[in-house]
Amino acid sequence: MFTIEIVADVVCPWCFIGTRRLAAAVDLVRREWPDFQYRKHWLPFFLNPDTPAEGEPYLPFLEKKFGGRDKVEQLWARLREAGRAWGIDYAFEKIQYRANTLKAHRLIHYAQTVAPDPAKLDALIERLYAAQFQRGEHVGDIDVLTACASESGYDGPTIRAYLASNADEEVVKQMAAKVQAMGINQVPTFILPGQRIIVGAEDPAILAAAIREALAA
Repeated sequence: MFTIEIVADVVCPWCFIGTRRLAAAVDLVRREWPDFQYRKHWLPFFLNPDTPAEGEPYLPFLEKKFGGRDKVEQLWARLREAGRAWGIDYAFEKIQYRANTLKAHRLIHYAQTVAPDPAKLDALIERLYAAQFQRGEHVGDIDVLTACASESGYDGPTIRAYLASNADEEVVKQMAAKVQAMGINQVPTFILPGQRIIVGAEDPAILAAAIREALAA
């Protein structure tokens, strides 16, 4: 199976856009290869690795990082415009917490390895991005993550118990370290067969061209 590895973090707004652009790229590829099939495999990246485990207030962090409220508003405006083109209505003003995403990455890891189901995984990824960027939910919180999983077809009590433990913490951290060791320091990043690497939420045409090259190799 043709595998597209996606390095991403659920608190990265460009990663949300990247999921839409990848889908559009696949549609372009299927115009030439109607039978093209692929699988997505998500790899963890910590956009803000110094985030406290419990999270912290979101807006003060952004104001400090980008140099004030005006700069933050300008950034949000650009992202809102970019998102609207792909059916995403960002609601940054709803976000209260800068979330630590270790639990979210563990949830994605669980969904890919313990209970693999591509349709449910796609629903979970979408729900996590919606939680962060459209609902303003705290995606570092076990209750929120359990709800996201339950609404995507996973067993809620099982997910809650898993997240309440420290299962796979080191596995996920090691995966993230391996990604960084590859020189990847920007998300989203798409890794195609043959180690073809596309950095950023690129235009679908660029992604489609890279996929075609990998298919022809």
